[in-house]
Amino acid sequence: MKKRYIEFAQIMKDQLDQALQQEEKIEACARIISDTVRHDGLVHVFGCGHSQMFGEELCFRTGGLVPINAIMIPQYNIYPKVRLSQVMERCEGVAASVLDTMQTSTVDTMIIVSVSGRNAAGIDMALSAKEKGMKVICVTSLDYSTQVASRHSSGKLLKDVSDIVLDICGVKGDAVLEDERVSEKFCSTSTVVAMSLLIGIMGQAIQNLADEGIDPPIWVSGNLDRGDAVNAEYIKKYKGRVDIL
Repeated sequence: MKKRYIEFAQIMKDQLDQALQQEEKIEACARIISDTVRHDGLVHVFGCGHSQMFGEELCFRTGGLVPINAIMIPQYNIYPKVRLSQVMERCEGVAASVLDTMQTSTVDTMIIVSVSGRNAAGIDMALSAKEKGMKVICVTSLDYSTQVASRHSSGKLLKDVSDIVLDICGVKGDAVLEDERVSEKFCSTSTVVAMSLLIGIMGQAIQNLADEGIDPPIWVSGNLDRGDAVNAEYIKKYKGRVDIL
């Protein structure tokens, strides 16, 4: 019997190892984020469908930076209707209005996760964020993105409108395992690879701030006795700025 779980884990490890070779880009992302935190800005995180989970993971997360604003719009979520999220991520002209409802600053950073990088919502969000003076980091699969056409009227892909392009080193279609008896490839790698990169970048940003003598705001587990008291102060400070608090 083939141990597909071992094969899948090895492919993910290989992709992550390859992605980690982008040291200059990774460190540039961390510098942008630490600059944002130093200047009391926010790091916004946007994705559609399953890519909303990246904002969920980075925002209000134990051990994570406090000024992370997860852009959680129900119409872009797979719940309550996964088909609606597909329609919405291909719909041009909405994401900019979403960003307009939020408190932003020119010192903010926008992170957009889109594995294919082709859909209108992510491209619109990048363009809108840049118009507001933000630096835009995109997390995408270049092998995938360069083999598909844009769904935006500009003809551009997310990588074309971002300041830093972080490649998660996946494959076209994302799924990596095959079996001659199975009609489609199966098991996608993007979630684990991209999440590992982003959490690691946040760790480097925190280290950057510490190296500058800055003790950055970090969420504490609510299951520690002191957690609620510490977090209550952060919530008080950032409520109205971090959109979901």
